[in-house]
Amino acid sequence: MKILLHICCAPCEIYPVEKLRKDKHAAGGFFYNPNIHPYSEYLKRKDEVEKYSKEAGLNITCPDYDAAEYFQYIMDGENLKNRCPACWRIRIKRCAQFAKENGFDAFTATLLGSPYQDHEVLKNICEDIAQAAGVKFYYEDFRTGFKAAHDKAKTKGMYRQNYCGCLFSKKERIKKERPEAQSQPVLISGKRQAEEEQKK
Repeated sequence: MKILLHICCAPCEIYPVEKLRKDKHAAGGFFYNPNIHPYSEYLKRKDEVEKYSKEAGLNITCPDYDAAEYFQYIMDGENLKNRCPACWRIRIKRCAQFAKENGFDAFTATLLGSPYQDHEVLKNICEDIAQAAGVKFYYEDFRTGFKAAHDKAKTKGMYRQNYCGCLFSKKERIKKERPEAQSQPVLISGKRQAEEEQKK
């Protein structure tokens, strides 16, 4: 089966690529993550994905970084209240559309390997998107290879981030590291900030 793999980062890419190939599937990669903030962080992750994909012989597609579209979508009412599922949806939907338009039999995602995500919610989102897009969703619980893959990434000296990628998770990480920051109000215009990032 020809499967398009949505890739969130290089360390999480390792096991799914190995597993798909072990199961005799032909895989392609798709790096679409406009949630990653700031743009410099996006470039670090993208560069690492391109580097590992080249090493692994995996052809990948990297659509343009469109943070403005992401913020416009994520800041909309219910999406902001449930920002993680909304974030998965906008990224996986683009992957499914690309799979449908470019002759792939199915799509899947490295996010299914993360022990930090709500696995069942993510799986349900992928199934809904597959039905709407008219392309198969290939389900695999990639969590079984998460630790070994990340140990391998560490050994290889890969860039390994310490937050999921979005502005909100970055803020939460900083608040954990600097408790005094919790009492300081911050006003953020997501769309404006995204546009400024893209100008750099």
